[in-house]
Amino acid sequence: MKQQIARLSPHQNGKVFAVLAALGTLVVIVPAFLIMLVSGSGRPQFPAFGLLLMPLFYLVVCYLMVSVGCIIYNFMFRYIGGVEFEARGQDAE
Repeated sequence: MKQQIARLSPHQNGKVFAVLAALGTLVVIVPAFLIMLVSGSGRPQFPAFGLLLMPLFYLVVCYLMVSVGCIIYNFMFRYIGGVEFEARGQDAE
């Protein structure tokens, strides 16, 4: 049975993707920062608060971009339809 997604919630989707982006950023930045501390003079070339700003920056930008994308999708759904997918129940084979 084919179905279409009629509406995407901008706020909820924005929150989820923003948190995922911020956590993903931490996974990359923390090891990179530790490697920079171990190699070289033992002191990073940028302020340590930069570590906190990058995930925060990703959080805000990702929230805004996903929210705007959902708003555009909801507007365009009226004219071109939505994303189609096929769903099957557990019983159907």
